[in-house]
Amino acid sequence: MPYLVDGHNLIPKVGLRLDSPDDELELVAILQEFARLKRQQVEVYFDGAPIGQAGTRSLGTVRAHFVRLGQTADSAIRARLNKMEKTAKNWTVVSSDREVQSAARVSRAQFITSEEFVKIIRAAMSSAPKTNANNKKVSTQEVDEWLKLFREKER
Repeated sequence: MPYLVDGHNLIPKVGLRLDSPDDELELVAILQEFARLKRQQVEVYFDGAPIGQAGTRSLGTVRAHFVRLGQTADSAIRARLNKMEKTAKNWTVVSSDREVQSAARVSRAQFITSEEFVKIIRAAMSSAPKTNANNKKVSTQEVDEWLKLFREKER
Protein backbone atom coordinates (compact mmCIF):
# COMPACT_ATOMS: atom_id res chain seq x y z
CA MET A 1 0.00 0.00 0.00
CA PRO A 2 1.50 3.41 -0.93
CA TYR A 3 2.22 6.02 1.74
CA LEU A 4 1.53 9.74 2.24
CA VAL A 5 3.99 10.98 4.86
CA ASP A 6 3.83 14.05 7.08
CA GLY A 7 7.57 14.75 6.79
CA HIS A 8 8.25 17.15 9.63
CA ASN A 9 6.18 14.96 11.92
CA LEU A 10 8.37 11.94 11.05
CA ILE A 11 11.81 13.59 11.13
CA PRO A 12 12.37 13.51 14.91
CA LYS A 13 10.90 10.01 15.17
CA VAL A 14 13.61 8.57 12.90
CA GLY A 15 16.32 10.25 14.99
CA LEU A 16 16.93 13.31 12.81
CA ARG A 17 16.88 16.89 14.04
CA LEU A 18 14.33 19.40 12.77
CA ASP A 19 16.89 22.19 13.13
CA SER A 20 19.35 20.46 10.80
CA PRO A 21 19.68 22.28 7.46
CA ASP A 22 19.44 18.96 5.59
CA ASP A 23 16.73 17.27 7.68
CA GLU A 24 14.30 16.96 4.78
CA LEU A 25 16.82 15.43 2.36
CA GLU A 26 18.08 13.08 5.07
CA LEU A 27 14.52 11.86 5.60
CA VAL A 28 14.00 11.52 1.85
CA ALA A 29 17.12 9.31 1.68
CA ILE A 30 15.68 7.03 4.37
CA LEU A 31 12.32 6.92 2.57
CA GLN A 32 14.04 6.18 -0.75
CA GLU A 33 15.73 3.14 0.75
CA PHE A 34 12.48 2.01 2.36
CA ALA A 35 10.56 2.46 -0.92
CA ARG A 36 13.22 0.51 -2.79
CA LEU A 37 13.28 -2.34 -0.30
CA LYS A 38 9.50 -2.62 0.05
CA ARG A 39 8.70 -1.64 -3.54
CA GLN A 40 6.25 0.92 -2.24
CA GLN A 41 5.24 4.31 -3.55
CA VAL A 42 5.98 7.11 -1.07
CA GLU A 43 4.96 10.76 -1.13
CA VAL A 44 6.30 13.04 1.60
CA TYR A 45 5.08 16.53 2.49
CA PHE A 46 7.19 19.28 4.08
CA ASP A 47 5.85 22.70 4.96
CA GLY A 48 7.72 25.98 5.28
CA ALA A 49 9.41 26.04 1.87
CA PRO A 50 10.68 29.52 1.02
CA ILE A 51 9.52 31.27 -2.15
CA GLY A 52 11.22 29.74 -5.15
CA GLN A 53 11.80 26.42 -3.39
CA ALA A 54 8.19 25.28 -3.09
CA GLY A 55 6.94 22.57 -5.42
CA THR A 56 7.01 18.87 -6.07
CA ARG A 57 10.14 16.94 -6.93
CA SER A 58 10.69 13.32 -7.80
CA LEU A 59 13.72 12.29 -5.78
CA GLY A 60 14.46 8.76 -6.82
CA THR A 61 11.45 6.67 -5.92
CA VAL A 62 10.03 9.31 -3.57
CA ARG A 63 7.85 12.29 -4.54
CA ALA A 64 8.64 15.16 -2.20
CA HIS A 65 6.16 18.01 -1.88
CA PHE A 66 7.65 21.21 -0.48
CA VAL A 67 4.69 23.32 0.63
CA ARG A 68 5.25 27.08 0.51
CA LEU A 69 5.42 29.26 3.58
CA GLY A 70 1.97 30.23 4.82
CA GLN A 71 0.47 26.83 4.04
CA THR A 72 0.85 23.57 5.91
CA ALA A 73 1.79 20.05 4.98
CA ASP A 74 -1.38 19.02 6.82
CA SER A 75 -3.57 20.99 4.41
CA ALA A 76 -1.59 19.70 1.41
CA ILE A 77 -2.10 16.10 2.56
CA ARG A 78 -5.80 16.78 3.09
CA ALA A 79 -6.05 18.27 -0.43
CA ARG A 80 -4.22 15.26 -1.90
CA LEU A 81 -6.62 12.87 -0.16
CA ASN A 82 -9.62 14.87 -1.43
CA LYS A 83 -8.23 14.78 -4.96
CA MET A 84 -7.83 10.99 -4.77
CA GLU A 85 -11.52 10.58 -3.92
CA LYS A 86 -12.36 6.87 -3.67
CA THR A 87 -8.79 5.70 -4.37
CA ALA A 88 -7.64 7.27 -1.07
CA LYS A 89 -8.67 4.01 0.59
CA ASN A 90 -5.66 2.38 -1.11
CA TRP A 91 -3.19 4.69 0.67
CA THR A 92 -1.75 4.84 4.18
CA VAL A 93 -1.21 8.24 5.78
CA VAL A 94 1.76 8.48 8.15
CA SER A 95 1.39 11.09 10.88
CA SER A 96 0.96 11.36 14.62
CA ASP A 97 -0.97 14.60 14.11
CA ARG A 98 -4.63 14.05 15.02
CA GLU A 99 -5.91 16.47 12.36
CA VAL A 100 -4.04 14.58 9.64
CA GLN A 101 -5.32 11.27 11.01
CA SER A 102 -8.85 12.70 11.00
CA ALA A 103 -8.48 13.74 7.34
CA ALA A 104 -7.32 10.19 6.54
CA ARG A 105 -10.30 8.73 8.40
CA VAL A 106 -12.78 11.00 6.55
CA SER A 107 -11.32 10.01 3.17
CA ARG A 108 -11.26 6.35 4.23
CA ALA A 109 -7.49 6.10 3.88
CA GLN A 110 -5.56 3.94 6.30
CA PHE A 111 -3.35 5.75 8.79
CA ILE A 112 -0.55 4.91 11.16
CA THR A 113 1.43 7.02 13.60
CA SER A 114 4.94 8.14 12.79
CA GLU A 115 6.20 5.92 15.61
CA GLU A 116 4.55 2.86 14.04
CA PHE A 117 6.01 3.74 10.64
CA VAL A 118 9.52 3.98 12.11
CA LYS A 119 9.14 0.37 13.28
CA ILE A 120 8.12 -0.65 9.75
CA ILE A 121 11.13 1.20 8.28
CA ARG A 122 13.52 -0.40 10.76
CA ALA A 123 12.13 -3.86 10.08
CA ALA A 124 12.55 -3.34 6.33
CA MET A 125 16.12 -2.11 6.77
CA SER A 126 17.13 -4.91 9.11
CA SER A 127 15.72 -7.62 6.84
CA ALA A 128 17.47 -6.23 3.76
CA PRO A 129 20.42 -8.25 2.50
CA LYS A 130 23.71 -6.62 3.46
CA THR A 131 25.70 -5.30 0.52
CA ASN A 132 29.12 -3.78 0.19
CA ALA A 133 28.55 0.00 0.12
CA ASN A 134 31.45 0.39 -2.31
CA ASN A 135 29.68 -1.81 -4.86
CA LYS A 136 26.31 -0.09 -4.67
CA LYS A 137 24.68 0.15 -8.07
CA VAL A 138 23.10 3.37 -9.27
CA SER A 139 19.89 2.97 -11.26
CA THR A 140 19.40 4.51 -14.69
CA GLN A 141 16.64 6.67 -13.20
CA GLU A 142 19.01 8.03 -10.52
CA VAL A 143 21.66 8.83 -13.14
CA ASP A 144 19.07 10.65 -15.26
CA GLU A 145 17.92 12.67 -12.23
CA TRP A 146 21.49 13.69 -11.36
CA LEU A 147 22.18 14.70 -14.96
CA LYS A 148 19.01 16.78 -15.04
CA LEU A 149 19.95 18.44 -11.74
CA PHE A 150 23.45 19.33 -12.97
CA ARG A 151 22.09 20.69 -16.26
CA GLU A 152 19.69 22.96 -14.33
CA LYS A 153 22.57 24.29 -12.21
CA GLU A 154 24.64 25.08 -15.32
CA ARG A 155 21.90 27.36 -16.64
